[in-house]
Amino acid sequence: MSKTKQEIIDDIKSHMQKRGGAYSDWYVGISKDAKDRLFNDHCVKEKKDVWIHRKASSSQTAREVEDYFLNTLDTDGGAGGGDETSDMVYAYKKAKHTNP
Repeated sequence: MSKTKQEIIDDIKSHMQKRGGAYSDWYVGISKDAKDRLFNDHCVKEKKDVWIHRKASSSQTAREVEDYFLNTLDTDGGAGGGDETSDMVYAYKKAKHTNP
């Protein structure tokens, strides 16, 4: 089930605060398949690392959430990725083995 922009921001921000670290210690991105991006592309360990993802109502909403984290909270990540099907926002706390 998709969530609103503010619900996603609140969920991810709360998760980051509970798990600790500076916002710059976190990577935020968008994808049509967040788990694939997390566990395959970014090398996040599903059982050992700290991560979260949420489904947005649209790609535009996902991009707005991503923009908030990148430009307001200064998380790591790269704007402009994904395509029109990228409606999931994901975040993970970076570790030595993650990419980045």
